[in-house]
Amino acid sequence: MTDGHPTTGFDTGIDPAGLADDDLFRELASLYRTRLETLRHGPDAALENHFRRTAELETEYMARFPGREVDPGRVTQAF
Repeated sequence: MTDGHPTTGFDTGIDPAGLADDDLFRELASLYRTRLETLRHGPDAALENHFRRTAELETEYMARFPGREVDPGRVTQAF
């Protein structure tokens, strides 16, 4: 419940494999934008749904872009 509207159930969303690349990026951005609010204030069911949906979308992203660009400035000696 991140938009202020009460819900009686949770939308499980479209299968990530059925999303166009732009839609996948939009869905990921939406999840990241609402993450902290859901973590801090969402009921357990909403948080669990967020975990599940994030995993689904990130798994699909990694399947589509296994050779994604890695910014050398973000790599540390530990990795």
